Amino acid sequence: MTYMKQAKQVIPVRQTFAVRGILFLGVLLLVFLVMHPREGFASAKEGMTLWLNTLLPTLLPFMILTGILIHTGGIEKLLTPLAPVFRFLLGVDVYGGYVFLLGMLCGYPMGAKLASDLYEAGKISRSEAHYLTTFCNHASPAFVITYLGQHCLKGTVPVSRLFISLLSADFICMLFFRFRIYPKTKTSISTGREHNKPPHIRRVNICEENIRKKDIRKENIHKENIRGLNIREEKKETSAAAVSVGGILDVSIMNGFETITRLGGYILLFSVLAGCVRYYWPFPLFYQYLLLGFMEITTGLSLIAASGLPGRFCAVLSVTAVASGGFCILAQTRSVLNQELSLLPYLASKCISAGLAGMIYLVLSEIV
Repeated sequence: MTYMKQAKQVIPVRQTFAVRGILFLGVLLLVFLVMHPREGFASAKEGMTLWLNTLLPTLLPFMILTGILIHTGGIEKLLTPLAPVFRFLLGVDVYGGYVFLLGMLCGYPMGAKLASDLYEAGKISRSEAHYLTTFCNHASPAFVITYLGQHCLKGTVPVSRLFISLLSADFICMLFFRFRIYPKTKTSISTGREHNKPPHIRRVNICEENIRKKDIRKENIHKENIRGLNIREEKKETSAAAVSVGGILDVSIMNGFETITRLGGYILLFSVLAGCVRYYWPFPLFYQYLLLGFMEITTGLSLIAASGLPGRFCAVLSVTAVASGGFCILAQTRSVLNQELSLLPYLASKCISAGLAGMIYLVLSEIV
């Protein structure tokens, strides 16, 4: 009883701290926008330009098409031949392999979004969804090659060195979470949330399913004895199928727009926050660049590139920031995750991956 009372007291306190933190940031940003409208407008415009020109055309089509594939079972049909490869290399089934491929190609936060969607659809278990967020949510190849390699580092660092640093860190992180944290994660196809249910509940569900099947067979036999009913049933099934197809498209499109709009809101807020930090930060520029690099990586990488720091140190900071994703990506990831999924596995993996990526880059820069 004492423990329960303490738990009930702790939860409101945590919520109060979170609300106060959000309230403080909201007031701070509002004062900044009112007192310095020009700087605030420039920061907001920069964030919205990034959302409109990069995230919207890059992520939205994949979000809509992924929703269609999930609701129609297309993922299993397309990737079943590659199931042994995914199971051997990553310890996941075809759904986990799909999250890995799309997360690698599309970048933040597509991997976490797909893992959450498949968990909600009952295709993967909760532990597998947590496991996937630890290595399937990272920067896209286009971002690494174009923005980090060419725009920020001016082509001074080989792209292969950047990829080896980032992918090796993710691979080591995956091995750690696979064999140490989630060694008993099930990867059978279409198991979904049944892994989280006790055995006696699964047995009851099987009995109920058998009874339901018998009832359905009895109803079908009765229907077959009614003259002309089959024709009417076929028409109803055809119209229902048409409605279901339209429903799948509508739900997939609306879910995609809802998610991409939410991401745009986070980018807008963190861009204004970055502008506020640049304007008010009283400490030396080095610490300002360090903070901004891990707050919103797109803006932060540009500031690190223009900081005048030594080239090697600038590259290490940039690789570390990209591997971490930054606070803005952390907030975006939390927004796309199901409420039943924890953010802690992702946060822990990003801290590990950021440190590993920086160290691997330093080693490679000494060797090559």
